[in-house]
Amino acid sequence: MSADASRLPSAAPGKVELRGVTKAFVDEKRGRRTVALENVSLSIPDGQFVCLLGPSGCGKTTVLNMVAGFERASEGEILVESRPVDKPGRDYGMVFQQPHLFPWLTVLENITFGPRLTGTPEREYLPQANRYVERMGLRGFEQHYPYELSGGMQQRVAVARALVMQPPLVLADEPTGNLDRASSDEVFALMRRMHAEFKTSFLVVTHDPRLAQRCDRVIELVDGRIERDERSA
Repeated sequence: MSADASRLPSAAPGKVELRGVTKAFVDEKRGRRTVALENVSLSIPDGQFVCLLGPSGCGKTTVLNMVAGFERASEGEILVESRPVDKPGRDYGMVFQQPHLFPWLTVLENITFGPRLTGTPEREYLPQANRYVERMGLRGFEQHYPYELSGGMQQRVAVARALVMQPPLVLADEPTGNLDRASSDEVFALMRRMHAEFKTSFLVVTHDPRLAQRCDRVIELVDGRIERDERSA
């Protein structure tokens, strides 16, 4: 799909929709306006594992931040499950480039931090937490602290934390960007396995074409526009 596709309206409602979205950052003191995204439209159906690919500064993280509600579009509209996004929500999971684990909490306590914070009964979240401990290869490390884990294992804890309440959507910003190649491959493969098993929608930002090839769909951004939109066979 060519760059002109970024000007087309969404064909049908999806899990995530961008409709004619432009995002500009304004520095009023210097009188400077920087356009990060320009007239981007796309629709991501429910259940897809989608990658936003591109070099630093192309606008991919800006897309993720707007879908998450951390940033607001300058023009256009962003919807998640047909609802306009105007603030951060609790109905999705987030995975960042850094694990951002609490060093004073154990692996299990980190994974269950969200549901415990919201007052979810233990009988509801603990079975799910144990399931993800098993799936993410963390069995036997439940009572370990982050400093006792490798970088790859810390990121697996972060992924389990994002998934523990089985959100319909997971947003991941360079989730393997700080890992060596072997650990990166391992964490990405585990995310794909979780997607296949639980049918959670994933929107993943990466600059690595090798990882992007493993996604259901690759949306490549260049200078704030969609350059390519391809689905795997």
